[in-house]
Amino acid sequence: MKLYHGSNMSIGEIDLKRGRKGKDFGQGFYLSADRSQALMMAERTVDREESGEATLTTYLFDDSILFEPTDLKVKVFENYSKEWAEFIIKNRRNKSLQPTHDYDIVYGPIADDKVGLQINRYHLQYISMEELIRQLSFLRPTFQYFFGTERAIRLLQKIDG
Repeated sequence: MKLYHGSNMSIGEIDLKRGRKGKDFGQGFYLSADRSQALMMAERTVDREESGEATLTTYLFDDSILFEPTDLKVKVFENYSKEWAEFIIKNRRNKSLQPTHDYDIVYGPIADDKVGLQINRYHLQYISMEELIRQLSFLRPTFQYFFGTERAIRLLQKIDG
């Protein structure tokens, strides 16, 4: 399958250290199967960095690895859940160089602006975890792929467009 990485520049070699800390699944390389989602992320990166041009870099990935036995450590979140929310919260709070998990690949819903709003409401103790998950159940998730190790990165094959 094709996966897209949105940035303010074309990606030559993937450098995991360039990933930002405090993201949904931790510091790593993020991709989407949804081209428009990746383009939106590229535009946000241009705005945040105030430089470059919205650019998509395209990769091929055999996603069967997510569901078949492998020597890689893979975590799949099929939908919003308490486990997913706790995982997101733990990673977003982590600003250290030490990851909160040892997964090579994580696949699951993106905590976009609407989801982030609900997570903030939970942080501020306006709603319970149960209410957070109930609120999220009304949203249609967009999914993301996280590659957090060199072993995982080697599974991506860069292609043109």
